[in-house]
Amino acid sequence: MVVIKKENCKSCGYCIRACKQGALSVSSEINGKGYAVVEVDQDKCIGCGICYTVCPDYVITIKNEEVQPA
Repeated sequence: MVVIKKENCKSCGYCIRACKQGALSVSSEINGKGYAVVEVDQDKCIGCGICYTVCPDYVITIKNEEVQPA
């Protein structure tokens, strides 16, 4: 699971270009600094961490989703 710290995003697009799954895109949401923030489609995301690696502002965090027993 990818988590975006929206207030720190500058919409540079590095993560979007690096994502082989096409899971990241620029949203219409604007943060407090005036930038359109990146959003993630969790259904497309495979948690590879490439976006985390290329982000120059440490905006992206990768979290493991714990599966709860039914």
